[in-house]
Amino acid sequence: MALQWLILTYVVAAELVVALLLTLPSPKLVKSRIVSLVSLILQPAIGIVPFAAFQLLDIYWKSEHRLMCTSDVCTAAERDRSEKSIYKSQRNIILCTSACLIYWFVYRICKYHKDVQKLEEVEKRYKDQ
Repeated sequence: MALQWLILTYVVAAELVVALLLTLPSPKLVKSRIVSLVSLILQPAIGIVPFAAFQLLDIYWKSEHRLMCTSDVCTAAERDRSEKSIYKSQRNIILCTSACLIYWFVYRICKYHKDVQKLEEVEKRYKDQ
C-alpha cells in the first residue's frame, strides 16, 4: 500500500525540481531549451493528476468508513492507532493536492514562457518591418 505514496512523493519532488529550474534566472537560450524540454514532458506527465485524484477519493472513502475510537471502551493503543491513521491521511491529502498544484504551476510557467517568446517574435517582426 505504501508504494503509491512513495511514487507520489518522488513525483512531487521531481515536479519541485522542475519548477525550481524553470524559475531560476538563466540565459535566454538555456531557458528556452529547458522550457521546450519540460513542455514535452508535461503531456505524458498529466497522468499524475488523475492518479492523485483517485488517491484523494480513496482517502475520502476510507475516512468515511473508518471506525472511530471515541468511547471509553477503546484502549490507549487503539486510540494511538486511530490518531496515527488520521495523521497519515492528512499527510497524504497534502501530498496529493501538492502534486496537482505543482503540476499546474509548472504548466503555467511553461505557458507563460512560450507566450513571452511569441510576443518577442511578434515585436521583432514589427521592428524589422
